[in-house]
Amino acid sequence: MPSMTWYHDTANISKRHRLNDDLHCDVCVIGGGLTGISTALNCAERGMDVVLLESETIGFGASGRSGGQVVQGFAADISVIEQYVGKESGYTFFQMAREAVDDLKERTARHAPEADLRMGYLHLTLNNRQFKAMQSLCAAWHGWGYTGPKMITRSEVRDWLGSDRYFGGMIDPESGQIHPLRYLLGLAKGAEEAGAILFEDSAVRKVDGTIVQTDSGLVNAKYIVYCCNAYLGKLERKLYSKIMPVASFISVTEQLSASLAATIFPRDVAVADCNLALDYFRLTHDRRLLFGSGASYSTIVPPGLIGTMKRKIVRIFPEMANIRIDYQWGGLIGITINRIPDIGRLSNNTFYAQGFSGHGIVLTGFAGKIIAEAITANDKRLKLFEKIHHQTFPGGWLRTPALIAGMSWVKLREWLNI
Repeated sequence: MPSMTWYHDTANISKRHRLNDDLHCDVCVIGGGLTGISTALNCAERGMDVVLLESETIGFGASGRSGGQVVQGFAADISVIEQYVGKESGYTFFQMAREAVDDLKERTARHAPEADLRMGYLHLTLNNRQFKAMQSLCAAWHGWGYTGPKMITRSEVRDWLGSDRYFGGMIDPESGQIHPLRYLLGLAKGAEEAGAILFEDSAVRKVDGTIVQTDSGLVNAKYIVYCCNAYLGKLERKLYSKIMPVASFISVTEQLSASLAATIFPRDVAVADCNLALDYFRLTHDRRLLFGSGASYSTIVPPGLIGTMKRKIVRIFPEMANIRIDYQWGGLIGITINRIPDIGRLSNNTFYAQGFSGHGIVLTGFAGKIIAEAITANDKRLKLFEKIHHQTFPGGWLRTPALIAGMSWVKLREWLNI
């Protein structure tokens, strides 16, 4: 997959040095995406010496390729989380997710004001079954004290989006959109200003106890934090078996006229439908449609991808039939079986966070926060995540074909509207 995206073309990127030395530190973070940078930032702010190692460049992975959708909550419903932690702690998880959005707003204002954070999110349904499920979610949020979201009917959708495709939906005023790479680079600068040292082109080849080895140097750390997510590979097999890398794809169109942009987005909101293999889209700051859709559970780029994406866009917005796609890219996200993030520790000095299952823009920042809390002797919130049992993906070397088969059935059900 190409490394260049619309994000890379619209961000101020600076190159960082490769690790060419042997260093000692308090915390060694492996991975330079949002999880790793947030962990480095939070640890450095707490007075720890931090070294971060990124195999490519900061933001090379999902954090520099995502849809930029700032979404409340988890990919799994709170009722699923309650099965592991109980009803009272389930409410705590909801509050932590709300806190994570507040943290993102504060971090953006402090470190990345250029990241184009805009609030307003439209969850759209395609049938009555999805609409009723969304009504239940909205009612649950209201019951927990978050009364901002409201339901809209089919006849009201046009007030928010220039499309007749949808059955209805929910407006969430405190979710939204952001330029994820600008946000990440702002956090990276903040981490460095707090004292963290960030290295690029420094792939970790081996972790032996407290020694983290690269091709040209090593780091001896008191604490190690794995923040590799879908790009972990087999560096740590205990973690690798708990997540599945899934490829997601995004198209960005040419710049739209002001009149067309106003027609398809009468109100400036980010949008997603409610399918498991969902469509998600938004209007960028330079008036392009950024459109993401579906996923490849084989991680292979489907043939004719640009044509497929264009057809999906036109199905929603017929007036965009003659609009050109200027950018097309893919990247890997990490999913867990239960779609709840897997955050915990492998030992007293080894922590990790992975498997955000499409909700990484917000929850990665919170993961870095609670890991930093745990390292500094307040692991109460980390222990809540450790109560959640994460199964390994079954099938060994057949796990990817098995997932493809299962997801094909889910997609067929959604297509048949059952």
